[in-house]
Amino acid sequence: MRTEPTWRIPVGVLTLMAVLALYGAAVAHFVGPLIANWSALAQFPAYVVLGVVWLWLMPVRRFLKWMETGSWS
Repeated sequence: MRTEPTWRIPVGVLTLMAVLALYGAAVAHFVGPLIANWSALAQFPAYVVLGVVWLWLMPVRRFLKWMETGSWS
C-alpha cells in the first residue's frame, strides 16, 4: 500500500485528460462533418460507439497500473 504521494498520479490524470481531449477533437473534426446531416437519434449511437473506441486505442488498464505502481506489466 502506498503511503506517500507520487508524481505519477497527477501526471497520469493530466495525460489521460489530454489524450481524451485530442481524441475528442479528432472525432469532432473528422467524423462530425460526415454525420452532421444525420438526425440526433442517429448521431447519438455513433458518438457513443466512438466514445468507447478510445478505450481500445489507449491501453488504459496498463496506464492506470503504471500510475499506481510504476510498472507497466
